[in-house]
Amino acid sequence: MTIAVTGSIATDHLMRFPGRFADQLLADQLAHVSLSFLVDDLVIRRGGVGGNIAYAMGVLGGSPLLVGAVGADFAEYRTWLEDNGVDCSAVRISDKAHTARFVCTTDEDMAQIASFYPGAMSEAREIELAAVAKTAGAVELVLIGANDPEAMVRHTDECRLLGIPFAADPSQQLARLSGDEAKALIHGAKYLFTNEYEWGLLQQKTGLSEEEIRAQVGIRVTTLGSKGVEIVDAEGNWVRVDVVPETDKVDPTGVGDGFRAGFLLAHGAGLSFERAAQLGSLVAVLILETVGTQEWVFNRDEALKRLTDAYGSAAADEIATILPK
Repeated sequence: MTIAVTGSIATDHLMRFPGRFADQLLADQLAHVSLSFLVDDLVIRRGGVGGNIAYAMGVLGGSPLLVGAVGADFAEYRTWLEDNGVDCSAVRISDKAHTARFVCTTDEDMAQIASFYPGAMSEAREIELAAVAKTAGAVELVLIGANDPEAMVRHTDECRLLGIPFAADPSQQLARLSGDEAKALIHGAKYLFTNEYEWGLLQQKTGLSEEEIRAQVGIRVTTLGSKGVEIVDAEGNWVRVDVVPETDKVDPTGVGDGFRAGFLLAHGAGLSFERAAQLGSLVAVLILETVGTQEWVFNRDEALKRLTDAYGSAAADEIATILPK
């Protein structure tokens, strides 16, 4: 299955604060907040929603097509992705702006404060999916992840016009979308991905109930943090899958991206919702246990052991059929 992954491609600047943000925020002074956090460390990693998801799919043996916009400083990142199975032929190179930057500080509670500089990402609105599909060949699914808002709208409209199934994953961009824009991004989606907070925000912004949203999308996938994931189809049938227990909590950045990669790869290969969510949960915990969204390592034997421990041997055996040898 050829999956085109559209979304941000960025460099992550990740820092850690040795305390709790909540202890520094005064409820009666939030209108005048002026804070600086002295952090313990800084790591610079490859990231971005599109880059993270495509990388994870490539590591798992897929051949994703990455679609996004970057700056001339992308060369090293491109080599990294291509070496890990990602097709970067549809990535647009800007001659005006740098690749996007994500700057994030995480505290001891895993709470995060972040900023995002779009840079070249703003040019993603110039990418035409019809031209991408013509060059790359048949595209069977387009993931529309957090990106330049105009690009997200354009890609969604193109998918509907071209009859290409798409997965709506507005994530971080929900905060800046109007209700009407959010409605336009999810209508007709084969998959709708959100986390628990985003699911509530989506309903609030659109004014749509759970039943009304369910009537517009094929499959709703809502990640619930440590409580796992809930999957609901258009008929209201639902599946709940627990997480793979972590050995350590290091950095939550990119955990949701990893889940989406594993889920879509497995479900696209014909596995059930439950099995797809189990593979997604494994990738998510591997990222949680690692600093950096693309620094995790996949080891088949260890992966199957953790799947067996979490879900049983039958689940591990079935998932094993789609994993790289």
